[in-house]
Amino acid sequence: MKHQMELTLANATPAYRRAVRRQRRLPSAHWWFDQMRKAVDEAIDWQPSPVRTEQTYLTLGTLK
Repeated sequence: MKHQMELTLANATPAYRRAVRRQRRLPSAHWWFDQMRKAVDEAIDWQPSPVRTEQTYLTLGTLK
């Protein structure tokens, strides 16, 4: 194998275009995390149910 692979960068996306796309996503990410913080802040503080100490048994009849 003495062939050389050719690599062209003619169709590569410039770095500045990637940065613009990322900056567009940041406002929506901030909005999302603000909504999640709001949901947590407004959550109801639930009290755990009381512990039941009674244990019940199922009687399924006798096996033959």
